[in-house]
Amino acid sequence: MQDGIYAKFNTTKGEILVKLTHDKTPGTVGNFVALAEGLKKNAMKPEGTPYYDGLKFHRVIPDFMIQGGCPKGTGTGDPGYKFDDEFHPDLKHSGPGVLSMANSGPGTNGSQFFITHVATPWLDNKHTVFGHVTEGQEVVDAIAQDDVIKSLEILKVGAAVKDWDALDAFATFESTKAKRIAAEREKQKEELNKVAAGFSQTASGLRYKIIQNGNGAKAEKGQEVSVHYEGSLLNGQVFDSSYKRKQPIDFQLGVGKVIPGWDEGIELLKVGDKARFVIPSDLAYGSAGAGGVIPPNATLIFDVELMGVNCGWSSPLSLFPPPFFPPPLPLLLPPPPPPPPPPSLPFFSFISHFPPS
Repeated sequence: MQDGIYAKFNTTKGEILVKLTHDKTPGTVGNFVALAEGLKKNAMKPEGTPYYDGLKFHRVIPDFMIQGGCPKGTGTGDPGYKFDDEFHPDLKHSGPGVLSMANSGPGTNGSQFFITHVATPWLDNKHTVFGHVTEGQEVVDAIAQDDVIKSLEILKVGAAVKDWDALDAFATFESTKAKRIAAEREKQKEELNKVAAGFSQTASGLRYKIIQNGNGAKAEKGQEVSVHYEGSLLNGQVFDSSYKRKQPIDFQLGVGKVIPGWDEGIELLKVGDKARFVIPSDLAYGSAGAGGVIPPNATLIFDVELMGVNCGWSSPLSLFPPPFFPPPLPLLLPPPPPPPPPPSLPFFSFISHFPPS
């Protein structure tokens, strides 16, 4: 056995030995090890109790992965806190035996994990890889739904890791969150300047461009307006579209029924106008993100069309409560087609992306 930190899963089907990447993903490994050894305070088990002992593999998809670490055994549980993703360029979902964090969207890691049966490259940079199987892949392949982790033992091999402290590693990772956010904002600012080149800008920071001029009435605060839209992230990923549903949304303008960037932007339009809004995170969902789809501190792009004002049409404001949330994506998408089995829909899961076609 090479020097390093290992997790030994003693399951109902046999043992699985995983080498953890404490040097490349110290925060994620720190959380996992601290939970496994009962060192980390959490909402589900008393301090001093090994977190993973007795939990089951609640979700198994053959030729894809096995998923475990849910304290409720349903896919809906977590340790009572969430932490950020920790991607490393050297760590990919490149083959069988990859240990990776389950999540329900960016920055929602807790205790759930999965181990792959095959390469799953479409999950790269969406789920944090933090280890790989060194012994017992045949056990991974034999695991069936509801098989149990009888115990999970952490092994430290070699002098270099003897004094490695899991709680310190996680605390250090958490302490650098502000720095990571600042770096991400700077990156987004650069991307925003590219995307919004030539756009007009308001005092609040909203950037907009009229794509098509209408000749109808101007939208005013307090009016009921009807708007068609498509929303996307800076990377081009579309998260919501009224066009796809073939139904615009109606809402009262300027009274906080939608995100601030919408209240401000729609008031700039006339009926028949088509426009593109580039909305910074402080005028959208800020550090909270939304729906497990919009990451924290995300800049959003909306293509909008003002269909009418005070029209009295009846359409839902949104599938989520105010202040304008996109409808949630399924949190349990199956492995790549053809053809995919129907998805199940518990609240917490890890697969949220099909592979690219």
